[in-house]
Amino acid sequence: MFSLFKKDPVAKLNKAYLAKLEKAMHAQRNGDIKAYSMITAEAEQLADEMQKLKEAKEPSR
Repeated sequence: MFSLFKKDPVAKLNKAYLAKLEKAMHAQRNGDIKAYSMITAEAEQLADEMQKLKEAKEPSR
């Protein structure tokens, strides 16, 4: 009944993922390649977590 008010964890992770990618883009444009690679790695970890949550949500076929 109250699932309507629950936040979607995938949406939250997606928002954080997009923010990390934007931060990485700015680091790359400023010439800080080390920071770019570290932030991109963090973004990839978020993408992996999102994928796991999506797979857990989907029923097995």
